[in-house]
Amino acid sequence: MRKLNLIVVHCSATREDCTLSPEALDLMHRRRGFTGTGYHYYIRKDGTVHLTRPVERIGAHVKGFNANSIGVCYEGGLDCRGRPADTRTSAQKASLLLLIHQLQQRFPGCRVCGHRDLSPDLNGNGEIEPEEWIKACPCFDVETLFQSKNE
Repeated sequence: MRKLNLIVVHCSATREDCTLSPEALDLMHRRRGFTGTGYHYYIRKDGTVHLTRPVERIGAHVKGFNANSIGVCYEGGLDCRGRPADTRTSAQKASLLLLIHQLQQRFPGCRVCGHRDLSPDLNGNGEIEPEEWIKACPCFDVETLFQSKNE
């Protein structure tokens, strides 16, 4: 088993008035040159969690961090106009909390963060600030949410 120290939450960048099936997500990633879906888990709007890549297999979801991370993606992340927004449904929020809890039990010590939190610290102050984000993904503050759940 590979050494894991990071669980990274993503959004699929799908408008809230659209859907993206696991099969369509897989096809999108294959068209980008991946060997399948880059995330390990995909959470649909109804809260269904799909295993899209075995955890033992290195993901393709966050450049520079794939070797030691697990990628979790939720369907959504854009409002009806295509702007970044927290579009998670109640079912997605519940499934995400449960999945992260289960992963932390299985892989203790893993830091939980959003894709945006792994952007480069351009000004070198030790913080990744909104103006430094490469992407807004996953459109909510993952670290704060999971810090409060685990203290």
